Amino acid sequence: MKYNMKDQKIIINIGRQIGSGGRIIARQLAEVLNCAFYDRELLNLAAKESGFSEKFFEQNDEKKGFLHTLFHVNIPLMGENNFYKNDFSQESLYQFQSDAITKAAREGNCVFVGRTADYVLREFPNTVNIFITAKLEDRIQRVAERQHVSEEEARKYISAREEARAIYYNYYTGKKWGASESYDLCVNSSILGLDETVEFITSFIKRHFKQ
Repeated sequence: MKYNMKDQKIIINIGRQIGSGGRIIARQLAEVLNCAFYDRELLNLAAKESGFSEKFFEQNDEKKGFLHTLFHVNIPLMGENNFYKNDFSQESLYQFQSDAITKAAREGNCVFVGRTADYVLREFPNTVNIFITAKLEDRIQRVAERQHVSEEEARKYISAREEARAIYYNYYTGKKWGASESYDLCVNSSILGLDETVEFITSFIKRHFKQ
């Protein structure tokens, strides 16, 4: 069932633990609430803004400390419209992505997944910041199935990726990734399952906006 938010503009920012089903939940929320969905799509938008190839942003997605100088950048990852800036840095890449997030948010109702969208859009009205977690065993199983790896490999993958994600988020926002005070709602998707978690969050959003 889709909901009409009575022409009220809404922006939903989803943070998520690895393997929590956060991306699936976010996409379903976008469908239910008639919002544009942005996850990896942001990388394409940022690439267009910057002149770098999308592959470059993919390789450095939600990572801190990946770039020190232009001399570490492989030429094939440069886009055709790339330009040289003496002050080019990792912060420049972050700014390209932040600009893409802001531009998308101005165009209409959106659901954003990760990439510090909650911080980038902190001055925007009608935003809801949500964090999706799940039991570790559920997350390990989901990652093992998705990546076709053993449970032990999935556990290591989760640990490494979440450490990188937390460093990235904490550095750029000055907040703590996954801490309840950074969000309007934190949900454990293991309790209700993905579909019912979508229903629960939808109900919360409608109440939040007094629909």
